[in-house]
Amino acid sequence: MARLIPKPTVIEAAGNKPKLIEEFFGRVNSGTVATSIARMRSPGGWVEPGQTPEFDEYTVVLRGELQVKTKAATFTVKAGQAIHAPSGKWVQYSTPNPDGAEYIAVCLPAFAPGTVHRDS
Repeated sequence: MARLIPKPTVIEAAGNKPKLIEEFFGRVNSGTVATSIARMRSPGGWVEPGQTPEFDEYTVVLRGELQVKTKAATFTVKAGQAIHAPSGKWVQYSTPNPDGAEYIAVCLPAFAPGTVHRDS
């Protein structure tokens, strides 16, 4: 049966500046453990700690630019582009440009604080 999600739940974000995370599907808002889908709005100059998650993360940038750093390369993902960060690989997200970014993140399995493994 189809299930309407009337609104997202705002989730606390990691990083040096406030970032808005609106979870539509995931462990918190819908009780979904297989996947999480969230809209992110990051201000310019935002950066979060590096992480080695136990989930694949698929990100589609809607507005602005998202910087994605891995051990091998740094990617600038612009509006209309997407990136996949595989499970078990170190990654760091930031929005260095003044305008920040808005993007959709899909995590398989769903994001959980205990499986993100952020750098200390």
